[in-house]
Amino acid sequence: MIAPDDHDLDALARATGQRLLAARQMLVTAESCTGGWIAKCMTDIPGSSAWFDCGMVAYSYEAKQALLGVRPQTLEQFGAVSRETVVEMVSGALVHSGATLAVAVTGIAGPGGGSADKPVGSVWIGWKRRGGYARAELFRFEGNRDAVRRQTVAAALRGLERQLG
Repeated sequence: MIAPDDHDLDALARATGQRLLAARQMLVTAESCTGGWIAKCMTDIPGSSAWFDCGMVAYSYEAKQALLGVRPQTLEQFGAVSRETVVEMVSGALVHSGATLAVAVTGIAGPGGGSADKPVGSVWIGWKRRGGYARAELFRFEGNRDAVRRQTVAAALRGLERQLG
């Protein structure tokens, strides 16, 4: 898979923003491996305050616990890059914001940090509507750190569009 460029990410963010506005939804992001890139793409769009509530970058275990309410037991048992953690991240983002729709990402962008069961490029993305159930998906992206992060942003935005479907 070829990593999306800035133009591709901007187009995805604009389309997602239009759908959020039409659906009268407010978005919150909870980001780890993307470091706020999803929030940046969304807020690069003029008028995004009509559908973007806030973004939280929670890189460390401590930040995931303090900002998003991820339980220490979850991190100890499953690790930061897991379905369980991303579900707690996306749920916590809604609890700690005024948003109605959330996306969360946690993964291993590289170049180091991977393992046999969680190689570099492993990324969990979660989506959730307020009052609904979280949906989480594991992706295995290829390429360098920048490519993994770009693919993560694109997949997160495409998932939001499906949630708004």
